[in-house]
Amino acid sequence: MDIQLDLAPCGYFSISDSGIVQSINQTFLTMLGYKHDELIGQHIESTMSVSNKVFFHTYFYPYIQLYGHVDEMYFTFRTRDQQAVPVLLNGVRQTRNGESVMDCVVVIMRKRIEHEKDILRTKTKLQELYQATQEANKELEQLHEEYKVKEQALIKVNDQLETLASTDLLTGLRNRRFFQEKMLESLMLFREQQRYFSLLVVDIDHFKSINDTYGHPIGDLVLGNLAGLLQSLSRSTDVVARYGGEEFVIILPDCEEQQAIGIAERYRSQVASADWGEYNITVSIGAATVVEEDTEQSLFQKADKALYASKTGGRNRVTHAAQMVRS
Repeated sequence: MDIQLDLAPCGYFSISDSGIVQSINQTFLTMLGYKHDELIGQHIESTMSVSNKVFFHTYFYPYIQLYGHVDEMYFTFRTRDQQAVPVLLNGVRQTRNGESVMDCVVVIMRKRIEHEKDILRTKTKLQELYQATQEANKELEQLHEEYKVKEQALIKVNDQLETLASTDLLTGLRNRRFFQEKMLESLMLFREQQRYFSLLVVDIDHFKSINDTYGHPIGDLVLGNLAGLLQSLSRSTDVVARYGGEEFVIILPDCEEQQAIGIAERYRSQVASADWGEYNITVSIGAATVVEEDTEQSLFQKADKALYASKTGGRNRVTHAAQMVRS
């Protein structure tokens, strides 16, 4: 690596499609407090917290593989001593020496930090001016307005970042990270208040043939249209999310076995009867309803096995995990 890139005013790293660090500049190493040999050949996720690994998997990888680039992604790395480093990350996927690589640059997100400090300084000055004479009232009011504007701007930025972190960009639905958080919340409500809920796992039948026949842009359009249909058929309390690929998940609060089967059948029949243009779309659905011994993993596994039963049973059908136990 030439010295200009090594000492550039922004961090740089290059990773393979599997996330292994292939090259890295000194600026990024200094930013995180690592030495060159400690990161080369290691997985880039070794510099991330658990929650940010999930975000990286559900947003960065799918997006850059789909579109070839990621622009201005707000992200947080961890230093060698586990301190958070907020950054803006840009990445591009390209072929070099016959291999696919992802080149990324990061810039420390100091603007937000300075924004918060600015608010604190303004607030402190306000407190001093409140004790001053009437001659300072005009300046006091002006600073007070500045404080409110900056505070609202920060709230808006935080809200936008939170929305981005929990949204699947292709379909506009909630993403896997958000779904997992809501699963934990639903399990907690069940254990504390006995509020039953059910889980649906929805998979598009023969989706690969759609991509192979019509191309990936049409496949993306199908995913987006199906997401809109599922959302339109859902209650305001339901959580509809894209789990990954052509698979969607739906949490149905206050919903036990028979109601869950009825709702799943409504999803299935509406998809099968919808006008999809030149192609026909059907979905297979697996359902499961929470019981006392369930964990997040066990409930999902039951719904996933039920989905498999729907697939092997002919597709375009609904299977509830409880039906499999009774049969």
